[in-house]
This record gives sequence, C-alpha cells and structure tokens, in this order.
Amino acid sequence: MPATMQTKNQGIKKIGVNLTYKVICNGTEHECTTLDQAMAYAKTLNEFVTITGNGFEVVGRFGVDSIQNGKCPDGVDYDWNKASRIGRVKRTRELIVDDE
Repeated sequence: MPATMQTKNQGIKKIGVNLTYKVICNGTEHECTTLDQAMAYAKTLNEFVTITGNGFEVVGRFGVDSIQNGKCPDGVDYDWNKASRIGRVKRTRELIVDDE
C-alpha cells in the first residue's frame, strides 16, 4: 500500500514510498511489511543478516539479547561495560568548593 500525504489545497494524494523491508541472508531475500516483522524473522535465522527498507540499512546478528555467566549466546565473552566506554562521565572529577 503506497503512503499518502495531505496538502492544504490538494486533498490526499499517493506518493511512491516503499514501505517494505527486505531481510537478506546468504544471498536470499525475504520481504516483510514492518520493521518488527523483519527483525523477528532475522532472529529466527540466527545468522548475520542485512535489513534494508525505508531509506536505511541495518546489519548484524539478531537475537543476542541475553548474557549468562559473562558469555553471549554464541559463547563469546561479554566484556562491554559502561565505565570504559568513550565519552564517559569522569568519576574522578573533583568538586571545587569556594568557601567565601
């Protein structure tokens, strides 16, 4: 179904916007109507995929959503921590108090 837009004097007209999402895995494409459906489908594949549609592209392996005993579901060590990320708030910053 094409998207629609309404202008002040022209009423409603159809515009040609692609509202489908393609999940690409190992050269095979699967079309979905919503991003949620595309992500859910990608999660069932348990593979590295590309999702394209509506002017953007996202890549990755969907479904890595739980960490147990410091490991991702595929056995890779999970070592991300907020304190070591770039742009972190300095916890060592000293508070200067003016006693005047």
